[in-house]
Amino acid sequence: MDQLRLHGAVRVRDLARELSVSELTIRRDIAALADRGLLTRVHGGATLPSALEREPVRRRRLKTPAFTLGMVVPSLDFYWPQIVSGARNAAAAHGVNMQLRGSSYDRAEDRRQIVRLTESGQVQGLLLAPNLDDPDPRETNEMIDWISKLPIPVVFVERKTPEWTPTPHQLEWVRSDHALGLEMAVRHLHALGHRNLGLVLSKGSPTSAHLAVGWHRVCGELGLPDDFLIRESIALSMPGHRGIISDILDGCRRSRTTALIVHSDPDAISLLQYLTERGIRVPDDMALVSYDDEVAHLADPAITAVRPPKALVGRMAVEMLVARLLEGSRRPVERALVLPELMIRASSLPGSPNPLPGNAKRSAPRRSLPGQR
Repeated sequence: MDQLRLHGAVRVRDLARELSVSELTIRRDIAALADRGLLTRVHGGATLPSALEREPVRRRRLKTPAFTLGMVVPSLDFYWPQIVSGARNAAAAHGVNMQLRGSSYDRAEDRRQIVRLTESGQVQGLLLAPNLDDPDPRETNEMIDWISKLPIPVVFVERKTPEWTPTPHQLEWVRSDHALGLEMAVRHLHALGHRNLGLVLSKGSPTSAHLAVGWHRVCGELGLPDDFLIRESIALSMPGHRGIISDILDGCRRSRTTALIVHSDPDAISLLQYLTERGIRVPDDMALVSYDDEVAHLADPAITAVRPPKALVGRMAVEMLVARLLEGSRRPVERALVLPELMIRASSLPGSPNPLPGNAKRSAPRRSLPGQR
């Protein structure tokens, strides 16, 4: 403790050498002192606890949560439950409470739920996924500015701010790297011999903008045409989806497109069913990759899909916010992009119902859609 007060931090290796004891002994002593709230364990050593940290330690002795975090997500069904689950698991591991609020991709509703949480006086930090999509960038900047002035720390979840904003402090965020996820799908299809690809983006989804960025970037790097980009929702629940799919397939015939990437799973499954009805074989006539991997594995054939790390994003957001609460303003601003996974299945592998190893490549002659020449 004298060394801590003198230097602010100590290393296990240095203390063991100075006191002529084993490193295991030092680690046990540090653990005992941490349980008493006298220091904070860090990797390889210990530091003095901050003022913010001493209060949570006292509360842990009373078996009460250190903090309560508020979380506002734009939906309580598709995509978001796994993020919420990851956040809840991390909160439980850190001994903090969670208050969840659902919104509806509506900026006014986002504000309403955020105000409810902050004015309750019960939450010490916020995990937010506000609607930042607006044709007028001034509206988005106004929302970001308003959030940055909230009286408690904020971490964005599956959202990002501009690299620099004229706000009192730069907001933190954790987000899936959707652009790179899209690039994984294109490179997978390219390795299988496809040279004319198409992208169908779910209309109105915040993810679509990131996917479009990845699409244009990777097509440019691989020398592929990038003009076959459709922004339409074609899920079974969408009125007129069959007519839209028919138009998409007409475009595939004209451009000799042999593979489609579709966001998201319900849209990909809707397209797959239509192809099956028309006698178009997947993947022999048309390869298919979905983006999201919520239910893609349930299709027949199972659909190759890009899987964003949803639970991990939720967990990392909680850990980032708890660290901010413990360390205060001295902690550097943190922002994290997390890489998705490519789950390779039968819908993109001609002649094989079994997935190849993660980075395996297969080239195969491409057949044309009926009507192509």
